[in-house]
Amino acid sequence: MLFFNKISKTKKLLLKTTVATTMASSLIAFSNGPVAFANSSELTKDYAVYLDGTYIGNVADKAVVNKIIADKVDTTKESFSNVELNMGQKVQNIPYQVFPTAQNDQKAVHTIKNIFQLQTEASAIIIDGKPVVYVDNQNTAEEVMKKLIHQYVPEDQMEELKSRKASANSTLPPLKENESRLLDVRLSKNVSFSAENIVPEKIMSAEEAVTFLQKGTLEEEKYEVQDGDVLETIAQAHDLKLAEILAMNPGLTENALLKIGGKINITVPTPFIEVIVDKEVNKKEEIPFKNTVIEDSSLLKGETKVKQEGKSGSRSVTYKISEQNGVAVQKVESNVSILEQPINHIVIKGKKVIPSRGEGTFAWPAVGGYVSSKQGPRWGKMHKGIDIARPSNRTIKAADNGVVVSAGWGGGYGNKIVIDHQNGFRTLYGHMSSLKVKAGQTVSKGSSIGVMGATGDATGVHLHFEVYKNGSLVNPLSYLR
Repeated sequence: MLFFNKISKTKKLLLKTTVATTMASSLIAFSNGPVAFANSSELTKDYAVYLDGTYIGNVADKAVVNKIIADKVDTTKESFSNVELNMGQKVQNIPYQVFPTAQNDQKAVHTIKNIFQLQTEASAIIIDGKPVVYVDNQNTAEEVMKKLIHQYVPEDQMEELKSRKASANSTLPPLKENESRLLDVRLSKNVSFSAENIVPEKIMSAEEAVTFLQKGTLEEEKYEVQDGDVLETIAQAHDLKLAEILAMNPGLTENALLKIGGKINITVPTPFIEVIVDKEVNKKEEIPFKNTVIEDSSLLKGETKVKQEGKSGSRSVTYKISEQNGVAVQKVESNVSILEQPINHIVIKGKKVIPSRGEGTFAWPAVGGYVSSKQGPRWGKMHKGIDIARPSNRTIKAADNGVVVSAGWGGGYGNKIVIDHQNGFRTLYGHMSSLKVKAGQTVSKGSSIGVMGATGDATGVHLHFEVYKNGSLVNPLSYLR
């Protein structure tokens, strides 16, 4: 619609007349020859175009302005066919007599095309007094808020809550096993609606509006995985925590193998408003049993007996939970009842020590050092034990209590000792430079039995250590403590 204001027109015409008269007087005063401007017959009617009171430029024909407006309407309707358009700005075409000029006409047309906007009536969703989202009407705005709430609360539960609150009976029965119910649903901020005129491009669909309110954006920023990337470095590079990366990318796990070129969402949601849900949930939970150990001096050390098998109990517990946008921010036990008491698991552990009987675990048989060769195939044959080299000193110690079966030369083992621990285990110590025990002697765990050396088939100073269980060779590393 075009608006013509007679008072404004008069003021603007007077201003133009004054300027024109001043310029003409100057030309007459300083000209030495004939006055160099056209006859009145050469003058034409031009139009000064004003947009919301601001001068834009001149056009020779006000139909040019009307065509610009009509074209703008047609173009906008192609993209927004379901909205009513109106003029967002007042356009004034004010006629006056000027010399013909095409340049001003072109400038005015270009300017009007660039700054002229059409508007439509819409409904703003206002949060704490600030318009955040625009939709086509208030019905849609109300639907947006319902959809937002239903993202976190099923519609049937919401209806049940409304019905319960409307009822005169406010006493709630105890929850049954694994039952839950809503206590309250509310928004974190004040929400209202307002009718406003805006450009159609600002209008969102209901689905877009819900997403925008939830995340603060419609477009998520994606990171493209590069060679050598791991989740921890990606998180650090974007000031995020690993837990946030995992939460934003469902299906992604901490140990996931990242594919080069793959996309990872790194947009941290900044919701404009949160749906707060208070609810209570009943759960049946297991009460784990406790392990109790009783020492018995009549039972050999290293032996154990189960006096009582443990059994878990159970309890019924009701939690009051508060969630914001689906994330629990508070969880408090409100009611607990024991359904079945747990039964402790009781073990009797022997503490009686017999010097000739082992405890069943082996102490490190050297003073420090490291495993220089493990048990397994080596140099085309089986390496039966482990080699320990570079100790702090060369003392060799009994790995457990026992009786020395043999102590002397052992061929490729060089000087060796074999100890029977009287519990099914035997240990062998080889390549020693000297021996400190004899066959038949009782030794205690950790006592000195010889000195590390390089006797027999040895390429350097070390201890060769083997373990047998019930006559079968086993890996020493499985028993050393």
